[in-house]
Amino acid sequence: MINLENVTIRLDGRPALKSVDMAIASGDCSVIFGSDGVGKSALLDCLCDPGLVSGGTYSNSALRVGVVSLREQERLILSEEARDDSDLTDQIFSGTPVLDLLKEASPDADLLSHLIEFLDLSSLLYKGFRKLSSGESKKVIVARALLIQPDLLLLEDPLEGLDLAGRTQVLALIGRLSKSVTRIYAVSRETDIPENTNKVFFLDSNSEIRLFSCQNGLEARSMISSITKIESRRVVLPPPLEKKMLPLNADGSLVNIKNARVKYLENTVFENLDLIIKPGSHWQIRGPNGSGKTTLLNLINGDHPQSYANDICVFGFKKGKGETIWEIKKNLGFVSNALHWDHRITVSVINVIVSGFFDTIGLYSNAPDLHYKIAYKWLELLGLEKEKSRRFSEMSFGQQRLILICRAMVKHPPLLLLDEPCRGLDDANRQLVLALINRLCADGDSTIVYVTHDLEDEIHSISNSLELD
Repeated sequence: MINLENVTIRLDGRPALKSVDMAIASGDCSVIFGSDGVGKSALLDCLCDPGLVSGGTYSNSALRVGVVSLREQERLILSEEARDDSDLTDQIFSGTPVLDLLKEASPDADLLSHLIEFLDLSSLLYKGFRKLSSGESKKVIVARALLIQPDLLLLEDPLEGLDLAGRTQVLALIGRLSKSVTRIYAVSRETDIPENTNKVFFLDSNSEIRLFSCQNGLEARSMISSITKIESRRVVLPPPLEKKMLPLNADGSLVNIKNARVKYLENTVFENLDLIIKPGSHWQIRGPNGSGKTTLLNLINGDHPQSYANDICVFGFKKGKGETIWEIKKNLGFVSNALHWDHRITVSVINVIVSGFFDTIGLYSNAPDLHYKIAYKWLELLGLEKEKSRRFSEMSFGQQRLILICRAMVKHPPLLLLDEPCRGLDDANRQLVLALINRLCADGDSTIVYVTHDLEDEIHSISNSLELD
């Protein structure tokens, strides 16, 4: 079905992979595996976009290609932003309804009905795509890929961002596909290698590809484990610029939320929510996709329009009583999926980290040398110091995530909001990030509010938890 011989793949005008040889037969279930930045996404992108091939021989007999990828998610997000004319019409644009996006993929009513039921999408059908959580949007993208009834299904980290129920649904749905459907996964974690895998294409640190044949996912994971030993890395955090007085509310808290409610038309995200965050009282926020975890973080940081309709005190300010957004953000570090998508910028890697001192997307003024020295120390901690001058947009999704985490941490903020920080990271970098968070918890410079769907990513040193349903 697919054959690549001595292929060169180019992204952003530069070679991403060279001398690629790959053969995949019809019905294969193949996995592309490797650490962040070695070219997994580039290889997957090439399989659905021959325009990325600049040399060698490439053939693909698939007539219909279904795609679940970061690029597809980004394409939908950009399309939604292009349709947003709220600045001109003075009307809030909630996004294209999910049902319209699904019908756009295929007019097959029976298949559409089946996927809606199987993925439990009925409550989302008339919701704007922009209002979906990361897990909900992932299920919509999976449904769109399957609606075209593909011969070839390309899946980039298809389980990332999904809660346990969503992961179970997606795995079961893909597992029921006809054996004639060729599946190619690009995954960052060993645990996400599917059970029916028969080929593994391993990309090493030099972006060279090794092929391993196997009988099942267990054998594939065993082979990967034997060649990807993860060494623990000692974490020493770069020091803060200065020790600051904690900006406290009258009750000694950093955040005090009373009886909060968020509602969109007839859909209530949550109500009667109370939360007090005192210095050092780190919190883990749990709940299924769509329960309001990201919404809660956005209420705190002021990025949600209903922040000012609720009784919320942060850093000594009652929301809506004259504070500026910059007075709030200077005490915050923030990592989220939405923030990641906002960073479609051409600035250098080191400037992205330095921008964390100014709470901006991009860098719009000259920063002192000390800021750059501290940012470089964070890059050294990541092992990315050689990439300091590279454009942020050229880095892999996982590397970008690491850089944005450092951007959030660089000023040792009084409050650090981490919304699925390990999303898209390989196993080694996931362990590094978890070690960073544990170190921050122990040092006490930042109070942490942490969201994750993955039990493996939970922070055991965080004792406080809030369950949303």
